Order: sequence, then structure tokens, then C-alpha cells
Amino acid sequence: MTEPKLEQPEQASHWHGAALLHLQTADPTLARAIALMGSEVIQPAAHEDLYLALLRAIVSQQISTKAAAAIWRRFTAMFRPDGYPEPREVLRLSEDELREAGLSRQKAGYLQAIADYQERGLLDYDHLSQLDEEAFTRHLTAIRGVGRWTAQMLQMFALDQPDVFAEGDLGLQNAMRVLYRLDETGRALQKKMLLIAEPWRPYRSLACKYLWRALDNSPAVNAEMGWA
Repeated sequence: MTEPKLEQPEQASHWHGAALLHLQTADPTLARAIALMGSEVIQPAAHEDLYLALLRAIVSQQISTKAAAAIWRRFTAMFRPDGYPEPREVLRLSEDELREAGLSRQKAGYLQAIADYQERGLLDYDHLSQLDEEAFTRHLTAIRGVGRWTAQMLQMFALDQPDVFAEGDLGLQNAMRVLYRLDETGRALQKKMLLIAEPWRPYRSLACKYLWRALDNSPAVNAEMGWA
């Protein structure tokens, strides 16, 4: 089999070239997956408004991309003139008003919990972007409705942190099952994924993004936000 051609660092901007070369050298299977992407380069796309990113992540949880986009449009249409959901305005809305946008009762409560966190100054980008993965996860999962997966997605896409690995993500699990011919399920699968991903350090985030793209399994929230 012909080995995939390694992309040289000068062909990609900033840190991307060195990261890509590291991944391709460390893992021949991953190198073949990256080769499927052709000349496409996944560029960093940090999103400094963590409050807005978190709201949209919650709206997008467990529903299709199309449904999430429709609910998000109806939700932001409630905030005039620019459609930005200022936290005080979100907190002033009743549950029934939020549900008119298509949100479940549960998600309506989650959005208001996020708005309260923002109003109290607890979603500061400069501070949170300096936290390590576990500290960031602890901080965000203190918000009602925010789980580890959501925290990882924000780290990986909104903060563009380089070494996050979301072993619990179903799309990533599907991609690695196919590419690495894994038969395991549950915790055994996640343990195997972590072992496979160890040589990818310190660029596991980029590896995940290529795996999602290679099998068209990008998380819906990231595709919607333009992060994936």
C-alpha cells in the first residue's frame, strides 16, 4: 500500500503544520484518515464569547442540526434589535416564553442557569482559557445542564485548545471503530480509544477534528457554529 504523503509544516499556517506532521508520523492509520481530507486544512477558530457558545451548545444537545438551527433562530429572534441574548434578558423571560422557541422545559432552565453564570462574571474568556482540562470541566459542569462532553466541545472548538480528547463522543467512537476496527463497547471501548490516542499528544484535538471530518461525524453544534 502506498503511504500517504505527509503535509509539510510550511503548507499550513501557524502551529498546524507541525501538529499535522506529528500526527501523521505517530499513527499510520490516522495518517490515512488525514489523507482522505485531501488539501483541506482545518484551521484554528477560537470563539471568545463562551457564554454564547455555551447557550448554543445546550440548544443543540441531542437533536438534529436542522432542528437546532431552527430553535436557535427562534430563540435569538426574541432579543431585539440585534438578536443577542443578553443574560439579564434571558433571565427575565418566563419558562413558557422560552418554550415558545421550541425549547424543552429542561433546556429552558439550563439556558437561564448559563445566563445567571454569565451575569455573575463566571464565564470570563481570559480566565477560563488559562485553566487545564479538569479545572475547566469542573467549572463548567457546576452549571445545571452542562456535562463533561459540552465542556470538552467548548475547549476543543471555542477555546481551540490543542490537546483535548472526547472519548465519550459517539461520532468519534464511530470513526475510531471503523478506522481501527474496534469491537469493544462502553468503558472498554473508551479505554482502548484513550490508548490509541496517547501517541497523538499534544495534538489530540486536531486528531479528533480530522477523524470527525473523515467520516462526516462532526458534532452538530460545532458544524452549526462554524468551528468544525
